[in-house]
Amino acid sequence: MITTTLRILLVEDSETDVVLIKRKIGKIVENPQIEVVDNLDDCNYQLQNFVPDIILSDYNLPTCNGMDVLELAKSVDPSVPFIFLTGTINDEELAAHTILAGASGYILKKHMDVLEEKLRPIFKKVVFNMVAKKDIREQIRKNKIAVNQIHNYLDSLKADNAEQKDNIGKIRESIGKFKFREDDHEI
Repeated sequence: MITTTLRILLVEDSETDVVLIKRKIGKIVENPQIEVVDNLDDCNYQLQNFVPDIILSDYNLPTCNGMDVLELAKSVDPSVPFIFLTGTINDEELAAHTILAGASGYILKKHMDVLEEKLRPIFKKVVFNMVAKKDIREQIRKNKIAVNQIHNYLDSLKADNAEQKDNIGKIRESIGKFKFREDDHEI
């Protein structure tokens, strides 16, 4: 059993699947923190504020598809592993396309009975990378949350004139110069 806390973002619209997936994850990870969403807005919020260690996503969702979720996730943090957990991707070409688009892998829901076996090595790899960089990783996570909150605040400002808009743009540009790469320890 993995004793390191894993922050998992589960993008899933089926309540039954959510319960089953959570139960399977609970057999692998002692204390998982799981946030469940089923749309892009909530997904974006959790990417910005929950900052998951791994993302598990269905492909067919009520208001979007898995490629939309993958694109959003990679735009926020391309280093977070992204696994499709779906009943839809049984087409080899579509599966290959998801990998080329940046997904770390995919698991078919028809294999739900062996989901633990399929997720265990993925989770172990994530935890190994986390433990190796634990201190820097937590600082980076906190910094990402702070930067995301600043961006949200800047979005909420109502600039009345061109100078204010220009200043907000300069602040955004300055914030964008910071790097969050764990491997280089840049913050």
